[in-house]
Amino acid sequence: MNWREHIAALYRRDKVLAKTIALNLVLLVCMIVVLPFDSRLVMGMNPWIKPMKFAVSFALYVYTIAWLLQYLRLSPWIKKAISWGVAVCVITQIACITVQSARGTTSHFNMSTPTDAAIAIIMDLMDPLNGLLVVALLIFACMARYDVTRPSLWGIRLGLAIFLGASVIGVVMVFQGAHSIGVVDGGPGLPLMDWSTTGGDLRAAHFVGLHALQVLPVCAWLIGKHKDWTGRRQTAGVLAISVAYALIVVILYLQAMHGAPVLRV
Repeated sequence: MNWREHIAALYRRDKVLAKTIALNLVLLVCMIVVLPFDSRLVMGMNPWIKPMKFAVSFALYVYTIAWLLQYLRLSPWIKKAISWGVAVCVITQIACITVQSARGTTSHFNMSTPTDAAIAIIMDLMDPLNGLLVVALLIFACMARYDVTRPSLWGIRLGLAIFLGASVIGVVMVFQGAHSIGVVDGGPGLPLMDWSTTGGDLRAAHFVGLHALQVLPVCAWLIGKHKDWTGRRQTAGVLAISVAYALIVVILYLQAMHGAPVLRV
């Protein structure tokens, strides 16, 4: 199946999520076009860098959810409810981030004006709603409701579990009203990712943990291609990689909480 056939199949299977992916990719292209013509800086960076990163991340996340729903053995209306819930959360958040970038200000933790506070609160409400949908997907995974091999099922289970753990790190950032530890947000950071190089930054653990949702199922799929391995050995390999991945997230979190940067540049 080529990429055009794949996109057509995705659209036929789940129009809501397919359109949500398309929206984020269209926004990404528009931001890439606008970026060179905008000389403003928000916390030391071009204001369009952040929404560009979120557009890519959201598109990947929604694609992953669409893939999970494809193999989920449940009634169509439950799957449709999950699709709509994820779409609403993602579209609301990317809209808020884009609007704030256009206004030349920050989106997360911004309580400087009533408008900024309202946008920040709306975004903060979308995270727990999305988290509940992921919890539901994890429950279905624990009930073995996915039509996949046992190693892949464990990859899905642990990917969802670590994703939820990383979401809790996001809650920590919301409660403290910042992502940096020991320094002020907006200081020197790594290229592109902008993780602090002078103090702790919870975004590193948050980012790595969230993408367990893609990394671990893919690793499970690759391990499953070793046909000379027994099913038990394949499952053990998935569990080992998942434990190592979770430890990396924990280490990044503890490092940030102690005020140490991921890398000093």
